[in-house]
Amino acid sequence: MSNTGHVPTGTDVKTSKVDLDTILIRELGQFGLFQLKTLLLAVIMVIFASWGANEYIFTTSRINTRCLIPECDAEEPVFAPSWILDAVPDTTSSCQRFGNRTEIPPRDTCPAELFDRDVLLDCEERVYENTLSVVYDYDLGCEEWLRSLIGSIRTVGTLTALPITGFVSDRWGRRTALTLNAFNTAWLGVLRYFADTYVGFVISEFVEATFGSAGFSCAYILLMEIVGPNFRVAAGATMNTFFSVGQITLGLIAWGVPNWRQLTLVLYVPMLWTLCYFWIMAESVRWYMSKGRYAESETVLKEIAKVNGKKLSEQSLEALRATNEAEKKRAQDESLEKKNEPWLIVLVFRHKQILIRCLVSPIWWITNTFIYYGLSINAVNLSGNRYLNYVAVSAAQIPGYWTAVILLDLIGRKPVLIIAFWVCAACQIGYIFMPEDQYAASLALYLIGTYCIAMVMTSVYVYTAELYPTKYRHSLFAFSSMMGRIGSILAPLTPALGRAVWDQLPFVLFASFAFLSGCLIFITPETHGSKFPDTMEEASNIGKKQRNP
Repeated sequence: MSNTGHVPTGTDVKTSKVDLDTILIRELGQFGLFQLKTLLLAVIMVIFASWGANEYIFTTSRINTRCLIPECDAEEPVFAPSWILDAVPDTTSSCQRFGNRTEIPPRDTCPAELFDRDVLLDCEERVYENTLSVVYDYDLGCEEWLRSLIGSIRTVGTLTALPITGFVSDRWGRRTALTLNAFNTAWLGVLRYFADTYVGFVISEFVEATFGSAGFSCAYILLMEIVGPNFRVAAGATMNTFFSVGQITLGLIAWGVPNWRQLTLVLYVPMLWTLCYFWIMAESVRWYMSKGRYAESETVLKEIAKVNGKKLSEQSLEALRATNEAEKKRAQDESLEKKNEPWLIVLVFRHKQILIRCLVSPIWWITNTFIYYGLSINAVNLSGNRYLNYVAVSAAQIPGYWTAVILLDLIGRKPVLIIAFWVCAACQIGYIFMPEDQYAASLALYLIGTYCIAMVMTSVYVYTAELYPTKYRHSLFAFSSMMGRIGSILAPLTPALGRAVWDQLPFVLFASFAFLSGCLIFITPETHGSKFPDTMEEASNIGKKQRNP
């Protein structure tokens, strides 16, 4: 009889190391009905998180604006009357008007001779094409930087969310952190409906991001800690996929409910039910074990076995407890050893290869977030239907995630990243030089660029983690990830930069960063097929054995 399914029993318990992954593989199932239920709850949370993270793209979107022409406009002015191009420069969306040349005529006429095209004046009052976004409520039609700043301030809030949520998650559990983030997003989002000032609106965005934007990471961790190792890459790609599904549904909902106050209620009121997650979602087994709460962890494990139709042996539970205690003892010993070790920054400077990676990997992350969010944000300013453009760009991300999953193991990490970065750069350059009347070709280039940066999004997570040693992986990975937030903070400002300097400047920046990042991949080693390094020396030597057998 085969011993493939052998479970440590009797004397085996004393000698075998049995961790949770071992039990998932041998007894509980790496992806059964229990994990499927967790995944479904997680992706609902991810969709809501996507709505919260991106709603400002529509609630703060541009509105075509022109100067009020008091000598010609009626008490209830029409945005684009027949005479408007005589009074303002080349577009009906302008923050300047022509000066007067003659005396003011009667209101029922507005001759071209009235205006001096050699004199430009700033608007004193503005007329808006519609009242759909906060631009109308807070009179931001000619305040493009203030409008764009809302998105950047929200992104700064996501930085403060990470340490707060990390503290809650480690102290009171993953499920508690998830529920708090989800519910805070809901009620703070609903509260924003009542914001009557620009400052109040900005504060509400920042506070919501600070106390609610880490819902995605909480759901991600909960799922990863219960899914077997063979399914984690696919589960991670699924989470990213449903973040894009959230963006797609957001675009469609905003199309149907364009007014920002109504849209706010439609998006955030349904999120209030996430308070139920505290009772319908199981706490992380790994968190229970890290706190020594073995009774609760074993209750969850038995529930997993029951739902998955499996049988969990008492011997495995005993072995798991013994292994966890041994791991905690080892961690304590390592903590004592670390007190005598040099600071991490000193160790990095002692290892040239690690130092190089610490310098270049943040650039990949900044580029990734800058382009990823920049393309999504600028999609609503493309010609054509802003909602359909946004939906198309969001949909283009999904095949990018899964292409990376397939290619990373087929051709390696470096080729995937180099090709994705450089094709993305080429698409941005092509988009800049595409004639304005070639809408279909321009959109195709835009979507291919989005597809490529989504490939980078998946690949850079895997590649960065494999470059650093186990002992310091979390700290060095977190450094790159945190630096990457610079890109997501700058991305919302690109529309204002384009309007102030040159409308194609954001795409020049996207292309430049993508090309540079692709070049920097060449100076780091290929990690495909290499085991995770445990020490600085092992990490420094990745790839060297292949070149010098």
